[in-house]
Amino acid sequence: MSDTGDASGGANGLPDGRTGGAQESRSDGGSGIRGTALGRAAVPLSVLDLVTVGAGSTAYDSLRTSVAMARLAESRGYHRHWVAEHHSMPGVASSSPAVILAHLAAHTSRIRLGSGGVMLPNHAPLAVAEQFGTLEALAPGRIDLGLGRAPGTDGRTAAALRGPGRIEEGADEFPRRLAELTRFLDDDFPDGHPYARVHAVPGPVQGSAGRPPLWLLGSSGFSARLAGELGLPFAYAHHFSAAGTLPALDLYRESFRPSAVLDAPYAVIGVSALAADTDGEARAQVLTGALSMLRLRTGRPGLVPTPEEAAAYPYTPLEREFVDGWLANIVHGTPDAVADGLDGLAKRTGADELMLTANAHSGAARLRSYGLVADAYGMPTAVSAAD
Repeated sequence: MSDTGDASGGANGLPDGRTGGAQESRSDGGSGIRGTALGRAAVPLSVLDLVTVGAGSTAYDSLRTSVAMARLAESRGYHRHWVAEHHSMPGVASSSPAVILAHLAAHTSRIRLGSGGVMLPNHAPLAVAEQFGTLEALAPGRIDLGLGRAPGTDGRTAAALRGPGRIEEGADEFPRRLAELTRFLDDDFPDGHPYARVHAVPGPVQGSAGRPPLWLLGSSGFSARLAGELGLPFAYAHHFSAAGTLPALDLYRESFRPSAVLDAPYAVIGVSALAADTDGEARAQVLTGALSMLRLRTGRPGLVPTPEEAAAYPYTPLEREFVDGWLANIVHGTPDAVADGLDGLAKRTGADELMLTANAHSGAARLRSYGLVADAYGMPTAVSAAD
């Protein structure tokens, strides 16, 4: 969930003062965009999966955890499970969202699956249309195509992904590539267009079929405004850009124009959240993610450290300031404390859905967190969800 633009906006909350939420009767054209809040949750809850790789484990281990996470999320009533695209980062194994989503689709049956997101500048629009057309054919009616305009990596890696001559593409190139991708998904290039006889397959050229809804992702105002103008759902990266959340959501809502996809805005925010049996255990786990981010931001990326390593690390005053600031934006603690924090965040932002990312060294801790949050809200149990 990232882009790079300037955020701006007006008053906080929705234009008419409502706080938003799935309980409001709104149409999404039957696309599955809008979720339903279950149990005592104020808004629908979903999962953002970074396929984190901790020290002492492997990508194989992390991908197995992702399968377990998707199955748990499905059984407990989380609305969707998204995978984020990152590159050249040892601590994550999510460089190929479409491949991972195909694997998750084979191990689930109901939960929505999607990209949070595919970084469109890294890919040819036709390739993305075919990948997600394939996913839609594998899991009809369950796929979301979330798109970002940042590279999901550093500049040198972005250059290696994109090839010569494309690394300096301006912001105005993203809307053009988005429009091209949309036409490939709908198979509706006009006569005379160079791509009029080019078809994304699987796709409409093979007969009537659904296609995944498009989402725009962002960490500032550029994609917020574009999503609003196009009448698309919007996902904001609150988990790493909290200061810009309210301005970006305001801008999205103010810019929104009803479309065939949505008759009113629908905004999701990504939230770092981790629940554990005790406050101390929760802090020990989230500190591993904070140290991992500190190392990434200072050019020393690596596997997510263990709690013991994070606790013993000799933080300088500047590093401690960074880590403390990072931890302040993570909702963590006992299950009830996390639920209270999520409820407060939903109320302050008016978000229609919260997408939780549990960043920690341990896959078991991440899995347990999602279960504890579901318990705190009285969401369905695994047994009742399967009935």
